[in-house]
Amino acid sequence: MMSSSFNLFRVGISFVMMCIFCKSAVGSLSELSPQKYFSTLQPGKASLAYFCQADSPRNSVFLEELNEAVKPLQDYGISVAKVNCVKEETSRYCGKEKDSMKAYLFRGNILLREFPPDTLFDVNAIVAHVLFALLFNEVKYISTLEDLQNIESALKGKASIAFSYVRAIGTPEHRAVMEAAFVYGTTYQFVLTTETALLESIGTEDIKNAHLYFFHCKQVLDLTEQCRRTLMEPPLTTLNIHRFIKTMEAPLLTEVAEDPQQVSTVHLQLGLPLVFIVSQQATYEADRRTAEWVAWRLLGKAGVLLLLRDSSEVDIPQHANVVFRRAEEGVPVEFLVLHDVDLIISRVESNMHIEEIQEDEDEDMASPDMDIQDDEVAETVYRDRKRRLPLELTVEVTEETFNTTVVASDSIVLFYAGWQAVSMAFLQSYIDLAIKLKGTSTMLLARVNCADWSDLCTKQNVTEFPVVKMYKEGETPVSYTGMLGTEDLLKFIQLNRISCPVNITSVQEAEEYLNGELHKDLISYSSVSVLGLFSPNMTTVKEDFTEAGNCLKGYVITGIYSEEDVLILSNKYAATLPALLLARHKEGKIESIPLANSPAQDIVQIITNALLETFPEITVENLPIYLRLQKPLLILFSEGSINPQYKKAMLKLAKDKHLDSLIPCWLNLQNTPAGRGILQAYFDALPPLPLIVVVNLHSGGQVFAFPSDQAIKEQNLLLWLKKLEAGLESHIILPAQEWKPPLPAYDFLSMMDAAASHHPTRKDPECTKETDASEKDKKQEDKSAIRKEPIETLRIKHWNRSNWFKEGGKSFTHDNKEL
Repeated sequence: MMSSSFNLFRVGISFVMMCIFCKSAVGSLSELSPQKYFSTLQPGKASLAYFCQADSPRNSVFLEELNEAVKPLQDYGISVAKVNCVKEETSRYCGKEKDSMKAYLFRGNILLREFPPDTLFDVNAIVAHVLFALLFNEVKYISTLEDLQNIESALKGKASIAFSYVRAIGTPEHRAVMEAAFVYGTTYQFVLTTETALLESIGTEDIKNAHLYFFHCKQVLDLTEQCRRTLMEPPLTTLNIHRFIKTMEAPLLTEVAEDPQQVSTVHLQLGLPLVFIVSQQATYEADRRTAEWVAWRLLGKAGVLLLLRDSSEVDIPQHANVVFRRAEEGVPVEFLVLHDVDLIISRVESNMHIEEIQEDEDEDMASPDMDIQDDEVAETVYRDRKRRLPLELTVEVTEETFNTTVVASDSIVLFYAGWQAVSMAFLQSYIDLAIKLKGTSTMLLARVNCADWSDLCTKQNVTEFPVVKMYKEGETPVSYTGMLGTEDLLKFIQLNRISCPVNITSVQEAEEYLNGELHKDLISYSSVSVLGLFSPNMTTVKEDFTEAGNCLKGYVITGIYSEEDVLILSNKYAATLPALLLARHKEGKIESIPLANSPAQDIVQIITNALLETFPEITVENLPIYLRLQKPLLILFSEGSINPQYKKAMLKLAKDKHLDSLIPCWLNLQNTPAGRGILQAYFDALPPLPLIVVVNLHSGGQVFAFPSDQAIKEQNLLLWLKKLEAGLESHIILPAQEWKPPLPAYDFLSMMDAAASHHPTRKDPECTKETDASEKDKKQEDKSAIRKEPIETLRIKHWNRSNWFKEGGKSFTHDNKEL
């Protein structure tokens, strides 16, 4: 355990964390000689010192961040100093001029830890690393589920656990967890991990963000019982964690008989609402069980109290069974009639979401930079402007080094512009890719800043930013056209390790290919493998399929089989030649699709459509793909993962061809928070979840909601859909309005060339051929005359309600209005 003096100091400093907005004296970085510094060290007191050469101008950025860390570290009783070494200094901490200088953490005159400056890359990393080192006996770092289970078993009946996941050590979230552990570490066991596999093993789907769980182990007396877990939903900040832990300490349920307007609890002090479950003597036991259930569901979000109507002198309306009180002073309580627990939960969560939006608006109004932020990408880049990326993981290429570096090896090259927001945002994803591939790939990752090397980018046919190209010796460069994200780009690189289509030479090899055994390591990147079956004499269609396979390379695995015994496979899978076999590895199914006289682009479209899921989760990234199918959407809105029974019902309806005129899908509000805004646009207030709606974009914006009092079962859904088709269900009509960005966007190309068109958005893989610079110059005049029109967005077209099921597959026109 830590020294008693440090623990005593931590108890004394705790009030600083409780009053997070209190001001303290502003500290500044002390500059001392080694002799002077060591004379100031006190027994039991922690100190961080950066030793550097007195006349060295290097690491000025690090010193700036270290200076910013002085004040927060002083709040924890940790002094900070810069120690200037002179040439005649013999201290082992000074090192030599050519050596990289380091920072050292002492307790008294005992060395606890040494840090290279690149480890302490900003103020958050400095505070996080120092506290992590001081609390090394109290914050347990784990890497496996077994470690977590052992800690949980050992603490049952003794203490509760604060388990957190952060993406990396030294992040702002890691700092927030360490600051909380400094205050609450003697009360709760803090456990930390950076392993995504561990987070997935406890059932968390969102592994992109930091998480904190509270394990309620102290109340568990049965060692075979699992500790109840509560997830902290707000972002991991020091204040949010403090609020969260204080609510975990508060009573789960409190009985009151006084006026709800006069009740005071810790929840109100923390800015959280109160929910009163109104009870009476005749139903007391049932009401208490309901209140406890609601309290567990709202733990960390609101305080829950049992209001005894019979004992209360307050005049409560006879019909009211729930009283809702906001945290703001002066706001009257609301008497509600809610007969479903989910309605109570939804009432609280929708109120929280409204408050979050209001807070964001207030912050935006106060921001001096609002007038210069033209979109969310630019704003994100601005907020991350101080984030230091490990650019050394990629090779910076110039016009002089391009041929010797890129052309001489298998390379991935990012062409970007340092002045453009999208480029800088994607550069972060590109560096994340380099981190993932570090030590596992022979592919060289390079980057070219076209703002510095415009001639090089012109020669490489780069006319927009950012662009990623893959270079292989003896092959034409391949442009990446997928989503600008780490995972999609990683998939593209991994699937490009094999040639597509793969030439299959025997029936046995074809079976291994279809079963996923031929390319086991790539199945996680492409859950569907496509095999083209052709007779040896089908030359033209084989050439078209080969061209389609080249177009889809990096997006899906394709193979081709055209040996004399192809009929063995054709007969086994009931496929009429020429045909495609689609092996869906997750479902363990193989299906055939006829392929008669289809040109390459049609084959690409056939395969692309076949890859779409039957009941997909709709996200911001994949929504445009499904909108292009031009069918009404049947959407199941859910707060988290959907009930397996709901999914089973949807898949059964789809299998029986009852949903052919619709696109059945679901939307998880936790993964895609924009769904809340969609529902509020439909219904004004957030309705109880789960909720099924049909949205017909072609009928003037009609929205139909599945009755909330009916169970989501196959028979009920089918009956409801038949009523819709017959025009017997009422609907909501969305307002016909344009959705525009809050501020006008900057069109940089128009500034440079008035005739330049907008860049098209990224779509499905297309067959594109690279041309060299000379060919481009010859065709420059023609290209200027045949410029692409701006991508047009969808307009809601008025349809007769009785016809929209029948005409769901028809094409429709576009204009410049968005949904």
